[in-house]
Amino acid sequence: MSVFILVSGPFTDGRIWSEVVGRLRESGAQAHPVTLSRQPEADLETHVEDVVRLIDSLDLPDPPSETEEVVLVGHDYAIHPVLGAADRRAERVARVVHLDAGMPQDGDTALALVPDPSVHELLRAKGGPGPVPPPEPTQWQCWGSTEGLSARHLELLSRLAAPQPPRTLTQPLRLTGAAAVLPTTGILCTAGGTTVELVEALVRTGPPYLRKLADPRVGFFELATGHWPMLSCPDELAGVLLRAAADEGRRLTVPEEESSYARPFLLDAPQCPRVRKGRVDLHLPETDVETGEARGPWPAVLFVHGGPVPADLVPAPRDAPFYLGYARYTASLGAVGAVVEHRLHGITDYARAADDVAEAVDLLRADPRVDGRRIALWIFSGAGLLAADWITAPPPWLRCLALTYPILAPLPGWGAVGPRFDPVGALRTADGTPPPVVLTRAGLETPRIAATVREFMTAATETKTPVEIIDVPHSRHGFETDEPTDESREAVAAAVRTVLARLARTS
Repeated sequence: MSVFILVSGPFTDGRIWSEVVGRLRESGAQAHPVTLSRQPEADLETHVEDVVRLIDSLDLPDPPSETEEVVLVGHDYAIHPVLGAADRRAERVARVVHLDAGMPQDGDTALALVPDPSVHELLRAKGGPGPVPPPEPTQWQCWGSTEGLSARHLELLSRLAAPQPPRTLTQPLRLTGAAAVLPTTGILCTAGGTTVELVEALVRTGPPYLRKLADPRVGFFELATGHWPMLSCPDELAGVLLRAAADEGRRLTVPEEESSYARPFLLDAPQCPRVRKGRVDLHLPETDVETGEARGPWPAVLFVHGGPVPADLVPAPRDAPFYLGYARYTASLGAVGAVVEHRLHGITDYARAADDVAEAVDLLRADPRVDGRRIALWIFSGAGLLAADWITAPPPWLRCLALTYPILAPLPGWGAVGPRFDPVGALRTADGTPPPVVLTRAGLETPRIAATVREFMTAATETKTPVEIIDVPHSRHGFETDEPTDESREAVAAAVRTVLARLARTS
């Protein structure tokens, strides 16, 4: 018999689980919804203790029986106290379920994953932060996709909600690693844009720390609904929880070798002089053999890495073979290849990342080795939303905007991104003629990202924006880090040649 402990996200309490609890108990399982402490002085440690006390109060054999296993379920913010409790009572917990929740590590705060920018502003207010007020019925979309929720559900959420104590969001999570060996299940609510396919792509091409998601002890399920499945589809959620407790779920399959994030670049990209200026690195074409000095000024391509990525990612994007390869290959063909390390660490960071990119552009154009009249921006993956600013008000020196398997409209559940970072909308409202676009499309792109690209192409047709397309039919998102093929090598080489041809034009 499984014993479920159910902990919900911010503002909500145990009542939100009522229908799921009923279904679980009808199946013969125990189900215990948790109401976390709500007093203003409560912090994350308080909520960890709330969950620990409930675990300790259960009438279970000691040591636990295989027929009475505790399954801790953390939804959204609640994965923080759930992991904290699992760390302290690892010997009594059989499984941790991340219900549309992140993967916080030791030292992380819940605030880092809060999508509503107004909360960040509130907690930075002078005089100290007060409780975070719960959303009104029309504001819940700032916290996640509301697909599947009726007006009655949204009113219920607001009626049952209470202010969130601020220190529950700002106090770091402390973990000893005791629970790291516990089986884990991720339940993804796909209306928010995250699917098992997308997670598998990130594990395959992303930084090494994501490889833990391919552990055979980790399983995944999808629910085709928004962020509150306990309201929108309680029957389906209860069924998935029972299957998770039975150790079902899809396992990820990725190559056993080292993460492809560190794999060498797929084209020959010889080393070249490298200059670091703030957040931007400049990779320069060959210097003069006789004098040892740089010739120029040269046109330049600024590569904008994808994201969001962790702040402590190792190697950092500008030191990773992927972006080093693009920059060095560009330099080998006679243009400055520059890489900006921007701070897109979460979906609320687009404005900060946009400032970082703008600063990098200014540094690049001010360098005497760079022809400031001939600049291209090359943007990858989730950073694609940053293209909106350069489409809305294109400067005359921006000769080309290159986009590689980009996200070109906010994904479902990304309401916190805001209207500024919507390249599709920017095309339709641009103040001036948008720059020529070079678009590299992966033929095996994840469906939700591919949908944003189709929307962009529709808008480009309507606005007569010139787009040169480089298709890579048999490749996936992040294909450069897969085993190279003739198709992928030619696609990257063609994209670079096309961008540089744009920069070579005199007007």
